[in-house]
Order: sequence, then C-alpha cells, then structure tokens
Amino acid sequence: MPLDDRSPASTPTDTTARSDNYLWLRLRRLLGLLTFVDLPIKQKFLLLTVGTLFWFGSMAVVTVLALTAIQYKYHQVSEQIMPHQQAAHEVLRHLQNIDRDLQFLGQIDTGLDLLAVQSLREHVKAIRAVNARLSLHQSVPSGTFIETVVRSLATPPAANLQYLQNMVVLTDRLDQSLDTYITTKRKMPRPADTITVASSFDDTRARVAEGTALVNQHASRMAGAYGHINTAIYQIIGDSVNAILIVLLIASTLLMFFVRWIIVAFQRPIATIIRQIDSLSTGDITLAKKVAVKSQDEIGTLSSKFNILIDSVYGMTIYKKVIEEDADLDDVYHRLGDVFQHELGIAHYTIYDINTQKNEMRVVHPALIGDVQLHCDPEVLSNCQQCRAVNTGHTVSSFEFHGVCRRFVPQPGVGHICIPLVAGGHTGGVVQLRFATDKRHGLLDSSTPQKIFEAETYINQSLSVIEAKRLMQTLRESAMVDPLTGLYNRRFLQEHTAQIISGVLRRKTQIGLLVCDLDYFKQVNDAHGHDAGDQVLRETSIVMKKTVRDSDIVIRFGGEEFLILLMDVQPGDALVVAEKIRKSIEALKVSVGDKILQKTISIGVAEFPGDTDGFWQAIKYADVALYRAKDLGRNQCVRFDKEMWQHGGDF
Repeated sequence: MPLDDRSPASTPTDTTARSDNYLWLRLRRLLGLLTFVDLPIKQKFLLLTVGTLFWFGSMAVVTVLALTAIQYKYHQVSEQIMPHQQAAHEVLRHLQNIDRDLQFLGQIDTGLDLLAVQSLREHVKAIRAVNARLSLHQSVPSGTFIETVVRSLATPPAANLQYLQNMVVLTDRLDQSLDTYITTKRKMPRPADTITVASSFDDTRARVAEGTALVNQHASRMAGAYGHINTAIYQIIGDSVNAILIVLLIASTLLMFFVRWIIVAFQRPIATIIRQIDSLSTGDITLAKKVAVKSQDEIGTLSSKFNILIDSVYGMTIYKKVIEEDADLDDVYHRLGDVFQHELGIAHYTIYDINTQKNEMRVVHPALIGDVQLHCDPEVLSNCQQCRAVNTGHTVSSFEFHGVCRRFVPQPGVGHICIPLVAGGHTGGVVQLRFATDKRHGLLDSSTPQKIFEAETYINQSLSVIEAKRLMQTLRESAMVDPLTGLYNRRFLQEHTAQIISGVLRRKTQIGLLVCDLDYFKQVNDAHGHDAGDQVLRETSIVMKKTVRDSDIVIRFGGEEFLILLMDVQPGDALVVAEKIRKSIEALKVSVGDKILQKTISIGVAEFPGDTDGFWQAIKYADVALYRAKDLGRNQCVRFDKEMWQHGGDF
C-alpha cells in the first residue's frame, strides 16, 4: 500500500494515546465515584454527616463501654471491698476490746465486774450488727437500670460469703463461751468452779484469737483485691484512651480527605466568584465582573444569581455615590423619588420627613402643589405619632390587612404600603407607595411585589446617607443650642444676625431687645452648689420661653445672662413684656433638696431699629440699661435712654 494511502488515525501512536485517555477517563470516573466527587452537593454533605455521626457514635460506644467497665469495678470496690474492709476494722477493734475485758475479769479472784460484763456483751452485739450489715450488701439494691445491671454483674466472691459464714459461726461460739465463763465466774469461789472458770476463760480467749486471725486474713485478702481492681481500672482507662485516639485518628484522616475532595470539587467552579466578591468588597464594581455560566447545576445557578447581583449592586453603588454628593437631606429625598418613578415604574408615592423634636412630619416629595391632595389624614402632619408606621416602626401594608391604617384616606381600587425610614434607632421619615388593587384588595399587577422589594432595597441603601445628612444638620443645630437650658446660644445669634435684621427691615417692624441677668446668682452657687445653680438656670429658661411667643427668640448670652429678641413688636411693648418676665421670675420657686429658692431678675430694654440702626449697638444699649437697673437696686426693668450712653459715637 502506498504511504499516501494510509490514514493518520490508524497510526500506532494515536491508538495508544486514545487508549491512555480512555483509561485515564475511566480511572478519574472511578476515583470520582469512590470519593463522591461526582455526587450532587446535597448528597456529598449527607454522606459527610453520616460519616461524622458514625465516627462520633464509635467514640461514644467506646466511651460508654469504658465508663461501664469502670463503674463495674467501682461497684466491686464500693459494694464488696470497702464494706468488708470497714467491717474487718470494726470487728478487729471489738475483738481487741473483748480480749482486754476478759483479761480484766480474769484478774478478779471472786465475783464479777458488772461494767466489764456489760461491755463484753455490747462488743459481741456490735460484732453481730456488723455481720448483719455485711449480709445486706450481698443483695442487689434498687436503682437505675444501668446501676442494677452493674450491681448484678458485680456478684460477691465466694471467699466473702465463706468469711461471713465463718464469722457468724465464730460469733455464736464466742457468745456461748462468754456466757459459760460469766455463769461459772458468778458461782465462785467453789473449788470445782475454779477449774471450770479457767477452762471457759481459755476457751473464750481462744475464740477471740481465732476471730482475730480470721479478720486479719480477710482484711489482707480485701487489700489485695482492692489493689487488683485499682490496677484493672487504670488498665481500662489506658485502653479506652488508646481506642478513642485510634478512632479519632481514623475519623480525622477520613474527614480530612473527604473535605479535601469536596474543596477540589467546589474550588475551581467558584474561584472566580470569590475573586469577584472580594472586588465588590473594595468597591470595584463594573459590569465586566460577570461570571460565565458554563453549567446547569448548582454552581451554574450560583453564577447566574451572581450576575444578577452584579447588576443590582452596580446600580445601587452608582445611586449611593450620587446621593452622598447631594447638598442636603431634601435632595436625597427627591433623588429617591426619581428612582421610584423613573427606574422602578412606581408612579404614585409620597415621601415624608419627620421632626422628632416637634413631633411633626412634612411632605418632602412630591410637593403638594395645585390640586395634589394628601392621601392621609392631615392630622398626621402636626402629630406624627398618629401615623401607624411612625408609631410602630414597622412596615404597614393594606395588602396584608385591608384598612390596617385608619389615617389613610380610603380610595376605590387603591392600596398602600408605608415603609418607615428607621436609622439610628428612631424613625426619621416614611415612604408611602400606592398601587392598584383588585376586588379582594390584593395587588392587581403581579410585578408589584418585585417593585416593592427593589424600592425597599433603594430605601435601605439610602438610610445611612439620610442618617449622615440628618446628623450633620443636627450637629449644626446643636452647636447653636446651650446644652444646659436648651436655649439658643451666642453662636446662633452671630450666624443668624443678617437673616433676623433683613426680615425686620423688610417687614418694617421692630425687635425688642431684653438683656436679663439673675440678681445675686453667685450666692446660689456658693451656698448651695453648682447643681442648684444649674437647676435655677433651667427653670428660669423655662419660665422665659413660656412668657414670650413662639416667634420670639430666647438666648442664653452667657452665665446667668439671657438675651430675648421680641420679634415684630410695637414701640413700648418690649418694656411691658420685660415687666411680665420679671414678675414671673420673682414668683418662681425652685426646689433644691429640702429648700425653696426664689430669685429676682434685672432687665435692660432697648429696641432695634428704634434706638439705633446698629443691631449690636442696640444690644449694647440694652446692656447699659441692665446695669442701670442693677445700680437702682435690682429686680426691675429699665428702658434705655440716650442719657445713659456715656461713650458717644457708634458701637
């Protein structure tokens, strides 16, 4: 055959390569089957759980067997050895006492010592009691099932039973010998009885010696048994520890290999997703970070979901960056409304902002202009606690329970869901979304739940920015408020002077300036402490705020000095209000511990622009009038007059 006619596929090299690839594929498939790599994820972890439980169960069985064996040995000690050892010591002590009393009676030539006789009988009685107690230990007492089984297995040795029988017989013989000895001893001094007494005396002591030997032998045997059991317990503990270590080693090795196989099965498909998640955590979010979907299993589903997440996070990130650069809180609300309308397709919504200090809420977006109506009872604007979402801090949905909020104005075919903007532990706003409903008050459009979910997601993304901008606004306001009295401070006046002056000049009205100073206030601190002084200042500020109108401004100017701006007053009205304040302070009673303090106040009055075209100069005029009031005796109001100004020129 010509060379050109041979097919390349038929070469020996290619055939060998195909054979090697086929064998390698079969080997990989076999390894995958043996190592469970090709199984679904659920079955992998199911097998892992079963294997783990098996090895834990194996260790538990070894532990239970070891503890049961130890308990068995323990019962041998507690039920057999310890009672017999204790009994042997007691019997030996009583035998020694009997021998001592016998020797004492043997030294008496005639008659008996009744106390010694009574002591002998008591010792014999005590030995019988010890024997009876040992007899009780031979039965199996009631208890738990395991205790009953263990005690049943721990049967008393034959040597213990034999010892108990011998001891009972020996005690009876000893008792008889004592009776014979005591009886013959009582009949002395007849010569015939002397021999009998001596014989019974020797017999009794022989019984005592026999009992002593029996007890010592038994005690020695119990000590040996105790040592043997103690050695067995140590052996059981050592064998159990070795068995548990072997089981633990096998389980750990198998678990390590199995976990390694699972990691290999997961690592390659999801390594890209892990890297992308790391990129997301650093804020590096681009649409190019999507993962290619190459399978239809759980990993493929995960890749698809990850791509959806990339789209969502990308949009959220761009949105959050935009609102972070917005100027103020209202701009954020407007931006959120634009997302509802243009991105999510929610045409009907209302965003409310809450002023927690005044317990009020206002419509931020869209504004109520022209014939646009509020979809809630207007009372919620002046008392935001009437709003169910504000009061509970939870989402309120008429789709879950029709008519859940009684402040929502019912409209045919319209339902609502109100989402509170909870940040920093309090509700700072409410977003109301309105959708069409069917006859059963359910959602008419099936896509609405997805819109609600996306709207909640944008709201959650906005909360941190809303809270930050609200905090900045609060910080700006708190820097202008005195923390002790809650009044505005000098900084507020400095930053808002231009606004106050322009408003008065535009309205062509006047401002009444009252510079107030508590009389002899230093005496309060010196006599009662600074806490009492602070209490006086707080209650004084409360009286001042109650005495003037809401449009008037009360400022703590420094220490015990206050400045009151009476807005838009007529000439002469400022002095009237000042006198009213003076009388209210004079009537004020401040409780300090068990004492009541009453203070007076001196007030200097001036008017702007009636007295001068310079606002700060008018304040200086009022301060000059204040010093005139103090010079005149305090507790009075003095209206500034040009004659009081000694410096001349402008301030």
